[in-house]
Amino acid sequence: MWFADMVKAGVWVLPALLAAAAGWTDWRSRRIPNWITVPGLVLGVVVNSLVSGWPGAKAAVLGALLGVALLLPFVLVRSLGAGDWKLVGALGAFLGPQHLIAVLLGAILVAGVMAVVLVIWHGRVRQTVRNLGRMLAAFFTLHLPGPELSLDNPEALKVPFGIAVAIAVIVYSARQVWEALQG
Repeated sequence: MWFADMVKAGVWVLPALLAAAAGWTDWRSRRIPNWITVPGLVLGVVVNSLVSGWPGAKAAVLGALLGVALLLPFVLVRSLGAGDWKLVGALGAFLGPQHLIAVLLGAILVAGVMAVVLVIWHGRVRQTVRNLGRMLAAFFTLHLPGPELSLDNPEALKVPFGIAVAIAVIVYSARQVWEALQG
């Protein structure tokens, strides 16, 4: 039983390392490169297949597909970078659909806190409220928001979502490791 608990705990370390590497590069360069995400995706499928057989492979593929499907609309309207999108797909391959949903909810919460701090720090509360109004108007009229609300706008404040994802994955994985070792 001890060996199985160690393997289970060890599997949780891998997505935490992937997320930490991605969060670090997002912090340093505001990019998450393919050399992190693509091997992460492959490794997630392979590890889950080795540990759990076909059910693990199925969970890995479904987790990856769910991650990219949920975030694709945000990439298409240019409110999320493609590196963040691919990172969530790779993490989905490690975590499977259920754990991925929990991690994404945590990442959204962390990103929200980061956004509030960023807006206050830069004194952009009024502009942010106006932008929220524009976004809601675009949503309710079924139009795309204007270019001023895009990642392409050099003056827009940008939250490095990879950092939020990294924090959420590391905290979630630490909890899972703790539970596995408590057995």
